[in-house]
Amino acid sequence: MKTTEQSSNYDNLEMMPTRDLLEGINREDHLVADAVQKALPQIELLVDGIVSRVREGGRIFYIGAGTSGRLGVVDASEIPPTYGVRDLFIGFIAGGPGAMFSAVEGAEDNPDGAWRDLEPLKPTAKDTLVGIAASGTTPYVLGGIRKAREEGLLTACITCNSEAPVADAAEIPIVAVVGPEFVTGSTRMKAATAQKMILNMISTATMIRLGRVKGNKMFDMQLSNAKLVDRGTRMIVEAAGLSYEDAKKALLKYGSVRAALKEL
Repeated sequence: MKTTEQSSNYDNLEMMPTRDLLEGINREDHLVADAVQKALPQIELLVDGIVSRVREGGRIFYIGAGTSGRLGVVDASEIPPTYGVRDLFIGFIAGGPGAMFSAVEGAEDNPDGAWRDLEPLKPTAKDTLVGIAASGTTPYVLGGIRKAREEGLLTACITCNSEAPVADAAEIPIVAVVGPEFVTGSTRMKAATAQKMILNMISTATMIRLGRVKGNKMFDMQLSNAKLVDRGTRMIVEAAGLSYEDAKKALLKYGSVRAALKEL
């Protein structure tokens, strides 16, 4: 049986008081970071592979279904506002954008669906495809990885089952075995937490390696709200020694912290 489908270590959940439920969930969540830590060598391989390909013009595609697909889309969508880079990380979910909000029946069962979704973007061997599947058996993901590997893309998977088919199919298998879920089979819990942690590592480490962070700050973030304008202003104050008012004027004039500091 898949680890993600094994029976919970807890029973009679409906009879537990709220505090016991919360402590049980929290106890299980503590296992996630250790499981991810064991996968760091594979995550490192993937980040280094991505960086070398991006420097040649490559992109990163995430594919997944259900919760796994949503996590990939969310991670990809956060790259432009955080690092000022568009069309680098691109997320696909089985069933299309509508599947972000409600299930699309049968979409994840089509092994040709992922590559069909990618084809309009004309994938090349410079690109990387990361298949996300807690179970490791999702046809949409498995088929996409196999086809991408045939086409010469760097392929990786993020899964929570040690003997998952996607781990065999991908060039770089990232496996974080977090054990049975608190609610049996509910992979939106520990498995999803592990997947989110790994996606954070992949995208963040990649953007740092590509020069999108200076020191420890997001110098290329989009100025999409007052909080980010304030943050950017304070970065310029610290880096250039300007008054807050002059720093803000420069930031708004040039559009980003990096551009403002270049002109000052």
